Amino acid sequence: MATIKIKQVKSRNNRPIDQKRTLDSLGLTRINKVVEHEDSPTLRGMIRKVQHLVEVLD
Repeated sequence: MATIKIKQVKSRNNRPIDQKRTLDSLGLTRINKVVEHEDSPTLRGMIRKVQHLVEVLD
């Protein structure tokens, strides 16, 4: 199955708690951290929820 690399590009400060928890579940704890996950509809939904804070890499 394909994998997706996700990079946090903006701060989590002053964000709603649900967005902070979504970043935690993605494994993103600081700016410029890159994580790799298996592609799934659940993962796509989490990315969509915090799309203004992250960047999907090739």
